[in-house]
Amino acid sequence: MLRSRLSDRLPRPRSLAASFATITTILVTLSAIPAEARRGHHFQHRSDSDDRNSAVKARANAVSDAVVGEHRGFSAIVVDANSGRALYSRSEHELRHPASVTKVMTLYLLFEQLEQGRLRLDSPLMISQHAAAQAPSKLGLRPGQTISVDNAIKAVVTKSANDIACAIAENVAGDEHSFAQMMTRKAHALGMRNTNYENASGLPDPNQVTTAYDLAVLGRAIQERFPRYYRYFSTPSFAYNGALHRNHNHLLGQVEGMDGIKTGYTRASGFNLLTSVRRRGHHIVAVVMGGKTAYTRDRIMAGLIEEHIDGGSSVRTAAAVSEDPRALQAQEQLAAERAQRAERAAERAQQIAAERLAYAEPQEDAAAEPEPFGRQLNAPVPAASIPPQESAARPAVRPAFVSGGQKRTADAADLERKGASPSAKARAGATPVAARDGSTTSGARKIDVMPVSTTPSAIRGNGAKADAVRPGRPGWMIQIGATDDQEKANQLLARARSQLQGFPATAKAFTEKVQRGSETLYRARFAGLEEDTAQSACKALKRSGFSCFTTKN
Repeated sequence: MLRSRLSDRLPRPRSLAASFATITTILVTLSAIPAEARRGHHFQHRSDSDDRNSAVKARANAVSDAVVGEHRGFSAIVVDANSGRALYSRSEHELRHPASVTKVMTLYLLFEQLEQGRLRLDSPLMISQHAAAQAPSKLGLRPGQTISVDNAIKAVVTKSANDIACAIAENVAGDEHSFAQMMTRKAHALGMRNTNYENASGLPDPNQVTTAYDLAVLGRAIQERFPRYYRYFSTPSFAYNGALHRNHNHLLGQVEGMDGIKTGYTRASGFNLLTSVRRRGHHIVAVVMGGKTAYTRDRIMAGLIEEHIDGGSSVRTAAAVSEDPRALQAQEQLAAERAQRAERAAERAQQIAAERLAYAEPQEDAAAEPEPFGRQLNAPVPAASIPPQESAARPAVRPAFVSGGQKRTADAADLERKGASPSAKARAGATPVAARDGSTTSGARKIDVMPVSTTPSAIRGNGAKADAVRPGRPGWMIQIGATDDQEKANQLLARARSQLQGFPATAKAFTEKVQRGSETLYRARFAGLEEDTAQSACKALKRSGFSCFTTKN
């Protein structure tokens, strides 16, 4: 019981006066606790004034939090999961650092991947250099190694492995920062209004904050949404590579009916614990944050459980914690608008760049030494058989180009060396070859020439066969560039997939041919993604030096 637990914590008296003072302190403490318990209110529905007050508190606390090492003090809540009513609460809406209780949300998003079939329990997760460099506690895998999803979950639950939590984030979202944004969006959709995540592990960060109330929401939501995977939180120990890792939740097996879920500690947070207990039809979710030591945190939690486990309902009447569809819809609409603006801006920038390059090109004499041939066409034409002046690397848009203009005459040898046009060769006596309009010219030496040109119309014709079909499955896409050559677009896609660790396996690469006036471009795109995955993958690609934006398919 809580009363006996509190009395155990007080020092033993050494005199009669001290004994009287001790008894007085116990009576005051015991009378205060039921009063706080009677403050219980319905857990799911707070008034607007409560929401505004909590938002004001959050802003005030956020301003005061300037250092990672600041300890914010004690807070706690006990919630009857059957009715949704708070049975006990203390500073439950004040901001605290979650520490490793953060990993409950990390696993929430991983469980979503399993539920949606994007990952399986035997899927390998790659360990990056960033993940391997995380501070302890960690499993100690090296960069390039892999761990199965099943073992990753157990390592996070028992060992509270920071390197594995980071690896989960990178394999799901491409990088940890993008995953943290996904965590924050999910928290707000669940009603965790005062929660913000900056990493997947709970390592110290002044902006990684939550409340006891919000953690109780998460504790209820994860077991209601994923009853199949929630069982991992009751794992007592985990053996890996010859080492046995015991669960940090020492109350598992000690408190009747406890089925999880997670501990946490940093200097800034103090000792935190989120628990769930089922006993004789009753079900409570309890949170203690800011304990001075692990021992006192555990004793306080055990006392709160014993004090309130029988005070709740034994019949389930509360609705399950669910994501707010309005919040998700608003986030999706905002992301779609940002993607459309980014796509229009990127395409306009590409068009302006091409036009500037075309108009800035100096108009050279037609018989001058041509530029080196730099464009790789799709048609299998030997480089030696292409008329040099036609194959010189030119911008796709050439406003000053006039077909059929007068060329300076020269002998046949000079034309071969300097690269005259087919019509100039005809005047020099070349062997008849096919011209672009189907006519023939005459000359002294027979040369087989394919009718290939680098004009925009010819490029459109040559690239048609290599165009890929846009995937028909609805979802989100990312574009990493647009070039005037389809092969370059394909190479860009291959480089993006190979260079970015944790690139979504569901992403389907394709090129899309578009016409911008007289210019033909090939968009390099990945399709078949969810919105969060597309956004996070795009951000990771940008950090790797790629140009990227998201758009809805």
